[in-house]
Amino acid sequence: MLTPWKSFKLPVHFEIEPELREQLSNRPGHQRCLDGRDELLLVLHEVPLAGVPEREACFFWRRRDGRWAQSGGSGLSELGELLDRYAEVIDGQEERLAGKTGVADICEVLRQAAPLARATHNLVVALEQSMGADVENREIRASRDRARELDRAAELLNTDARVILDGWQAEHAGEQSGVVRRLEAVALRMNLLGGFCLALLGISWLCGMHGTTPALLGPLVCGIVLGAGATGSVLPWLASRKIRGVR
Repeated sequence: MLTPWKSFKLPVHFEIEPELREQLSNRPGHQRCLDGRDELLLVLHEVPLAGVPEREACFFWRRRDGRWAQSGGSGLSELGELLDRYAEVIDGQEERLAGKTGVADICEVLRQAAPLARATHNLVVALEQSMGADVENREIRASRDRARELDRAAELLNTDARVILDGWQAEHAGEQSGVVRRLEAVALRMNLLGGFCLALLGISWLCGMHGTTPALLGPLVCGIVLGAGATGSVLPWLASRKIRGVR
């Protein structure tokens, strides 16, 4: 179930022009650059959290005099810090994927990698929009280029995690198929053994009830019955060991 976005407020020192304010609602919305008459408002997102649909917005305002402002004051230093946080999370997930211990770890990486890939891609789009309106700003250009690197890293992380998960599933599917075949073979042997013992017991019962067994064949029949009984005791034990071995 999706929870509603929390309403947001611009920093108190952001005295943006009406043309920009009219493009805002009570939600931060997607990452983008709003172009007003003489000003820009760059709306970016904090690093997304797995399983959390809401995004915390970061705002950067280019005033009509060409200078940029951020939540903490003037400049664009917080933009570089935001990119640092993206890089830190991506590196951490790459290390986790490299040291994976099971399918649970791979799935957790995927839950984080997918929103990271989307967020970094949209981050690049927003910065490119800013570049279109502020072509001469080298700081924006450098951030855009770094965001592209993060976008590629996040996409590779997402792809690698999916490939590893698919390979793990294919490998274990083959193992399970082999186990099923071995269990079917064991079951077939047990059925054959049961039929053989049942036939011998039927012969023994008939011979004992009607006394039709010749004197010379009596010991032979007894030996066959005893041998079948011994076999019926040993083979199930061997079969049970085989079943335990394939688990």
